[in-house]
Amino acid sequence: QVQLVESGGGLAQAGGSLRLSCAGSGIRISRSDMRWYRQVPGNERELVAGIESRGATNYADSVKGRFTISRDNAENTVYLQMNNLKPEDTAVYYCNAVGYYSIEARYEYWGQGTQVTVSS
Repeated sequence: QVQLVESGGGLAQAGGSLRLSCAGSGIRISRSDMRWYRQVPGNERELVAGIESRGATNYADSVKGRFTISRDNAENTVYLQMNNLKPEDTAVYYCNAVGYYSIEARYEYWGQGTQVTVSS
């Protein structure tokens, strides 16, 4: 029943922009800590950006100044605006949600991933 569905990935030129979306169903994104991860095949999954339920944000050093994470509570959707893309940004990007149904019931959900490819 709970789903996180990413969209917005695709092919971009170096220096270009893409906006990723993660639409939630079955959970309330506004009450969750939301994060974007990325992974290149054969590499470790990397935390790219996060936004806490209170609104605080954090970014990996490699994307600071280029990427912006945000959310639209009315749409129950979190976004990742990616500007000035670099070839090294090429990866599968995953949306992640963490929160608590109760003090005893922590949840963590992942989206299916969306491919981002940046050409030189």
